[in-house]
Amino acid sequence: MRLKKGPPDFVLFITTITLVGIGLVMVFSSSAVTANVNYGDAYYFFKKQLVWAIISLIAMIVVMKLNFFRLKDFAVPLMVISVLSLIMVVTPLGIEVKGSSRSFDLGPLRFSPSEMAKIAMVMFTALSLDIKLDKISSFTKGVLPYLAVLLLICGLIMLQPDLGTSFTIAGTIFFMLMVAGAQWIHLGLITLSGMLVVAAAIVVEPYRMERVTAFLNPWKYASDEGFQTIQSLYALGSGGLFGMGLGRSRQKFFYLPEQHTDFIFAILGEELGFIGAGLVISLFLLFAWRGFKIAINAPDNFSRLLAAGITILITFQAAINIGVVSGALPVTGITLPFISYGGTSLLFSMVGVGLLLNISRYSSQN
Repeated sequence: MRLKKGPPDFVLFITTITLVGIGLVMVFSSSAVTANVNYGDAYYFFKKQLVWAIISLIAMIVVMKLNFFRLKDFAVPLMVISVLSLIMVVTPLGIEVKGSSRSFDLGPLRFSPSEMAKIAMVMFTALSLDIKLDKISSFTKGVLPYLAVLLLICGLIMLQPDLGTSFTIAGTIFFMLMVAGAQWIHLGLITLSGMLVVAAAIVVEPYRMERVTAFLNPWKYASDEGFQTIQSLYALGSGGLFGMGLGRSRQKFFYLPEQHTDFIFAILGEELGFIGAGLVISLFLLFAWRGFKIAINAPDNFSRLLAAGITILITFQAAINIGVVSGALPVTGITLPFISYGGTSLLFSMVGVGLLLNISRYSSQN
């Protein structure tokens, strides 16, 4: 197959760079107080995130320029590495933080294998769907094998434990199967099974049950499980239309936990107001539009499914994070792509964008 190579999607590129730029500003603004008190350096988290941003930008460009016809070759090796990494991270090799073992210590930086597993799972699913697309209407031959692999990956991530990331990956694969043409009755069975698994995961862990209870009535548990949600709502409410001004957040003064990671959107809303929060949401919607446009115009089934999967993964995670911060969903520990502090999350989000840009160069509209 001969394809004509064109320029990458400029709008997607600019949208991504803008989100990363906003993220760097907000990481500094939201973390400066904590960093100064705990490390004696207000720029502590900002400098780490800046290093990861540079690494991530280079990775995005490298992936964008990879041989399009060899992208399939990376799916299986990346999946194998992800599985091995997920196994090792729950051994003494992993670093335990707040009761969870989710990362490796690489000198001054930390690496979270679950972030790599997200991209690996999307690539592996796109490859296997491309090979067996004619069997997607069958449950045993077309859908069940993906559920088995999904159970393996999500099961390993749950050992950390990390329900939020497992839910994000499961939701992404569900939508990929939908895009591939799986039957609605099969998707319904998957949804029912997934709901039962999530319910069981919540019931067996008291802290998860407490989060759900606090989500239903955070004000009743304002001093413990509902505290974070309430402080987040205070931050968003204080921002009003135009915000309190960049750097003028009150909640970052040790009122709102995880203010530069999971709940950075609350600080953004407080400082930049509805206008700033609306801009970020609009950028994610723009990202989704360009990503699905690339998928629709992709030259083959593999790249079409891969583009759709990456777009779903990033926008679905963003929707979950914003839902949690605004009190529409229980607290899950999911970061906001491109914005939250977290190097591995940023790295593999940018790798995903690099894949999208690579595919866009061979769009049928070029």
